[in-house]
Amino acid sequence: MKSYRKELWFNTQARRELVNITPQVEECLCESGIKEGLCLVNAMHITAGVFVNDDESGLHHDFEVWLEKLAPEKPYSQYQHNGAEDNADAHLKRTIMGREVVAAVTNGKLDFGPWEQIFYGEFDGKRRKRVLVKIIGE
Repeated sequence: MKSYRKELWFNTQARRELVNITPQVEECLCESGIKEGLCLVNAMHITAGVFVNDDESGLHHDFEVWLEKLAPEKPYSQYQHNGAEDNADAHLKRTIMGREVVAAVTNGKLDFGPWEQIFYGEFDGKRRKRVLVKIIGE
């Protein structure tokens, strides 16, 4: 069994941002040479997440509105976590959207449905963060 590991780095321009990272993950898969196995993609920061969904701008807007209703950024004073930092909402948003994706690899490709894409969700951005890609198989 082969194993492949690579870190992808991101520095978003906004505090919250969704980035389609499917092309970078597919590039990792190609580099790995693995044709059958599993691909793990996970955020290495507690205020960012990785998830699978459709790459549609209206849906991305809906995520932003929905997440802000569930865990509003302000007022900062509503969260006990906030003190030295003001990112309690980002921790909650990450928990809602998820930490990682595990995708099947079949015939050297991500085994996805027609609209599925992998996203990096940044909820406390404007600083450098990373995502781990780990692929195992043959």
